[in-house]
Amino acid sequence: MATCSLFCCIGGVRPYMPKILLHEQKFKDFLVYVPKLDQVDPTVESPKPSIPIDDNSAYAVQLVRQVNYGPLESIRWFMSTKTEDGSVMFFEIDEKDLIEANFDKKLNSFKNYRCQTHNKFFELNIYQKNPVNAHHWRANIARPASEIDLPPRQA
Repeated sequence: MATCSLFCCIGGVRPYMPKILLHEQKFKDFLVYVPKLDQVDPTVESPKPSIPIDDNSAYAVQLVRQVNYGPLESIRWFMSTKTEDGSVMFFEIDEKDLIEANFDKKLNSFKNYRCQTHNKFFELNIYQKNPVNAHHWRANIARPASEIDLPPRQA
């Protein structure tokens, strides 16, 4: 997983064409938690948290980072989980974990951010657990987002 900061800088990233959405609170929770994710030391090996299989309130955030009108720099995934006090926290996962936990429903809800200073563009997407009946679930229906999403435009 990538070790760079999620956003290029703290003060320069601004919403791009902001809208208030149905899933607004999910985006707000993630953006509030971002500074804590940036403080994680990538050199320290920590145990990987388990993805909440039976938690229907859990969701994943996809963070796409690219040069504005340029090449894709990274795609990172973060899973939400509730803490004992009821607050939301996030931990980084990879796409394989997302598929194995059946989080393959990309919601029609996204937010865009831009940093004029560093000429960067960021897109946040929300993924939720597929609401299919587990009795009818087949192992071969999951596809990586790289097969579903549009390919990144190369400069």
